[in-house]
Amino acid sequence: MTTQWDADKPIYLQLYQQVITRILDGYIKEGEALPSVRKVASQYQINPITISKAYQMLQDEQIVEKQRGKGLFVKEGAQSRMLAREKETFLTQQWPQILQQITRLQLSVEQLLSNERGEK
Repeated sequence: MTTQWDADKPIYLQLYQQVITRILDGYIKEGEALPSVRKVASQYQINPITISKAYQMLQDEQIVEKQRGKGLFVKEGAQSRMLAREKETFLTQQWPQILQQITRLQLSVEQLLSNERGEK
């Protein structure tokens, strides 16, 4: 996880999104434990309550589950559910803005694909 925090967004939301991203990218697997609140607080020098808020959001969304005396674990099926949710969010919220910018700049498919490969 990062130690660079965006001053315009609460840290607990940034931490929540980082955990989501790490699960989607496969760095944290289903059935695997999340780092303890104490460990994260110590490692990043942030208040344990901040980590607890992020972890509670993950529990509320059924992404992780608490196992008594063991900690929080990523639930089975969480990655596919989050992937579907993230795709929907991208397609309905982010993509229309991106498409508008592509149109405004009169970019062709060829230009976009050549830039994707690092060509100019």
